Amino acid sequence: MWQEEVHKVALGIRRRVFEHTIKHKGGYLSQACSAADFLATLYVKVLNLGPSIAPLIPRPFAGTPSAHNPDSFTGAGYHGEFRPELDRFFISPAHYALVIYAALVETGRMAPEGLTMFNQDGSSVEMIGAEHSPGMEVTTGSLAQCLSMAAGVALARKLKRETGRVWVFLSDGELQEGQTWEALQVISHYQLNNLAIIIDLNGQQCDGAMDSVLRLGDIAAKLTAFGSQVVEVNGHDIEAIATAGKIRPQPAALVILAKTHPYQGMDYLKLRLPKLHYVRFQSELEATALEEAIRQQIY
Repeated sequence: MWQEEVHKVALGIRRRVFEHTIKHKGGYLSQACSAADFLATLYVKVLNLGPSIAPLIPRPFAGTPSAHNPDSFTGAGYHGEFRPELDRFFISPAHYALVIYAALVETGRMAPEGLTMFNQDGSSVEMIGAEHSPGMEVTTGSLAQCLSMAAGVALARKLKRETGRVWVFLSDGELQEGQTWEALQVISHYQLNNLAIIIDLNGQQCDGAMDSVLRLGDIAAKLTAFGSQVVEVNGHDIEAIATAGKIRPQPAALVILAKTHPYQGMDYLKLRLPKLHYVRFQSELEATALEEAIRQQIY
């Protein structure tokens, strides 16, 4: 049953990010809590990706792309070949990199040993993912640049009559950026119905709760007004995510609003609300208490 595989992958993502956070006394833990279920569903059930063509052990950083650097590479190979009938998957919130690496490990696309290279000098397994990082195809920062690039790819694929879709994973904080809305206008103008977007609505950004920084109001209504077909789902309901992923929108993009909790599967993190963007321990006592409480839930 695909549902069993999804639950296994999601649990594995949470465990790996949790263990990293404990070992390194901090990490992007809440992102694993909120995104693990829908990412696992995408990788296992929804995305039409070919097998990885990238090394199981990620290559060292070979320098930035350039006409004078033939050795540069991207991490797109972890999502398979570029073939007309296959999907492309773009990761926009680069700070979710560890969550993506964990997903690649859990789906057999990267070796577990690759996680030991995380944030090491000379490694492509960056803390904030870049174009050479596993699973990444482009550098997406400053925040919210990815959707524009993915729209360009979707337009090119449409002109070439390719049947594969372009998928984009966004964080809700990126809806506070103007470039996202400019990209949505372009997507609507060119009727890029081969583009699908899933947004992690976990209500968090680097400065705290979203609503305390900049309220977005009725997100679904705004996206609809910008020409997208919007589906709102519980981001932890794998059946709902899989069903939404099958939709072929008309005339423009599909946007799945995945409403999630930044403490899903790790209730102890509620004590850290509203600031959960990066979990850093204030003391050994706090780290021990968190480890003991969360291990009871995810092991």
